[in-house]
Amino acid sequence: MKYRIQFPLISLLFIIILTNFLHKTHTKSVIEPCSSSDSCLSLLSYILPFDTQIPEIAFRFKVNISDILAANSINPTAPSITNLIFHSKSFFKIPISCPCVDGIRRSLSTAYIVRAADTIDSIAEGFGGLVSAEQIISTNEINEKNPLVNGQPLVIPLPCTCFNNSNNGVEAVYMSYVVQKGESLERLAMEFGSTVRDLETVNGLVQDLIDPGDILAIPIPACSSANLEWRNESLIVPNGSYALTANNCVKCICLPNNLSLQCLASGVGTKCSHLQCRGSNLFIGQTYIKHTDTSCNVSACVYRGHCGGKIYKSLVTSSNVLCPGKAMSPLASPSFNDPLAPSIALPPLISPSSAPYPTPWNDNNFNISGDGYLLISQVSLHYLLPFHILIYCFFFL
Repeated sequence: MKYRIQFPLISLLFIIILTNFLHKTHTKSVIEPCSSSDSCLSLLSYILPFDTQIPEIAFRFKVNISDILAANSINPTAPSITNLIFHSKSFFKIPISCPCVDGIRRSLSTAYIVRAADTIDSIAEGFGGLVSAEQIISTNEINEKNPLVNGQPLVIPLPCTCFNNSNNGVEAVYMSYVVQKGESLERLAMEFGSTVRDLETVNGLVQDLIDPGDILAIPIPACSSANLEWRNESLIVPNGSYALTANNCVKCICLPNNLSLQCLASGVGTKCSHLQCRGSNLFIGQTYIKHTDTSCNVSACVYRGHCGGKIYKSLVTSSNVLCPGKAMSPLASPSFNDPLAPSIALPPLISPSSAPYPTPWNDNNFNISGDGYLLISQVSLHYLLPFHILIYCFFFL
């Protein structure tokens, strides 16, 4: 009787251990076959495994600090932003280039130098589930004859996808997302503006079951310069972020309401002396509105690309259009004869509040409202966004 009682208990324990082992070693991920030598912009979801700072994140993934700030729509002129400590479980988007390597899309540009106390498991943990210990071992051919040693450089294989930067006919940038405990396809679809069916199709899922540790390709709608008649430049910017271009002189924001690019002077470039449109007092991104008795005349200085240190821009005008702040009708919509109609509304300065984890701005004098806008206390207002505030005053005061 004693052994009959213990046997099913031992069997049950074995099944639980086996299930956990299979769960840990057989996570799902997307592999995109490829045959070309091109690369695309891709994103990694990085949920901090421990408290850290932005420069440490940039160093770990071998990307520029400014690119991390742009991907997460963090203002680069914010006071001491690179000195802030962000708590574990904070959510960051990491921009990487996604090339074709040995017939599949993956990134091998991230290198890691082994430290004295490192193990393969601890190194993998530092990348937030984006790579497994087994993948690091396989890529770097680590074995008994080639053990892990202090100072050894390792190549960290990271997941990425391109899918032609398109999803259902819409420009998109794909993010490799590590599924967290308690998440479902329905929740992720809601968080990132997609649908369950779309996520199933992109990731080749037969059913909508996902497990913690699975890596999904999530399409993020994006803004593109493809139809903006830019000279010698092509730009794609994921929704909820911005990009610095023209030697960091110009900042292009992807507006979430209509997925159009709004480009304006960045305020962070060091050699930016040619941002004013000829024949006007307007700089790139500025709009002048003249009211008439029945309508408005609008002039805008529009960015047109750059080449060899030269920044192209043009003055676009439209007459007898509906004035801003009034209901827009199809017959009265402004026409600049140009796909880019500069908006005078100030865009959100952070990633949408749909981010599944607290955004990096929740610290000190910064707070996030429920609709995704940055709330700045009075003590820090004069430090942030002087150019945006200047435009606001120019338009409305």
